[in-house]
Amino acid sequence: MHLFNKIKFRTPESVELEFTLAGIGNRAWALLIDYHVLAAIMTVFVVVWVTVAVQLADLWTRIFGKQVSLWLIAIAFITGFAIYAGYFVFFETLWHGQTPGKRFAKIRVVRDDGRPVGLQQATLRALLRPIDEFFYVGALFIIFNNSEKRLGDLAAGTIVIQAQRPLASTTLTISEQAKPIYEHLLQVADLSTLLPDDFAVIREYLLRRSVMSTKARMNLALELTQQVQDIIDLEKLPEAVVPDVFLEAVYLAYKETGEWGVGSGE
Repeated sequence: MHLFNKIKFRTPESVELEFTLAGIGNRAWALLIDYHVLAAIMTVFVVVWVTVAVQLADLWTRIFGKQVSLWLIAIAFITGFAIYAGYFVFFETLWHGQTPGKRFAKIRVVRDDGRPVGLQQATLRALLRPIDEFFYVGALFIIFNNSEKRLGDLAAGTIVIQAQRPLASTTLTISEQAKPIYEHLLQVADLSTLLPDDFAVIREYLLRRSVMSTKARMNLALELTQQVQDIIDLEKLPEAVVPDVFLEAVYLAYKETGEWGVGSGE
């Protein structure tokens, strides 16, 4: 059983981030909690469905004819499966790869490149979940697969990891040292040559840097700094300015120009 397997993600910026796989124990614990929540939801659904079916028995008979019982059972099964699958799709999409059970167990689903799952990935995982749970097929895949993937994960291109360490900061912190530098950049550099895509990469780095290893962070900051210098035609950095602070200053300066925000949703 690969309870402590590690996995490395390569971000769009070609930076490797290492995380610990969730392990079958954590996943089983999360699923047990989710099934208790689902059981409560299903109980409410059954009670409401039976009540409505009895109250509107005559109407159902007129609509579906003498086969009304079979129709009601079929509709109930379809609706029940929609609730079952929708539970995982809803929470994993809304909570960035976590359901109530996964949140309690401190695990989450992410894409193979470390990005948060979207609607497509969550839907594929949910639709294949019944197959994974048939005769514990998914558990066998998790145990004997180095990446601990069940069929739903293989189809959706996802992985389940421990979530003690955040994937990225939700807020961007700018140091005080960067503020005078950005004012200097506004005077000496032409930031109009910096494209929105270039700025997006800088912003993504500033958000992700807290979860990078020191070596990866230093290497990427230096590489981005050199690229930005070439783009804005800046011969040398201001004196005693490290790459991280320079990138923060570029971030502030670029936003000040008003270029960012057009079609960016920020």
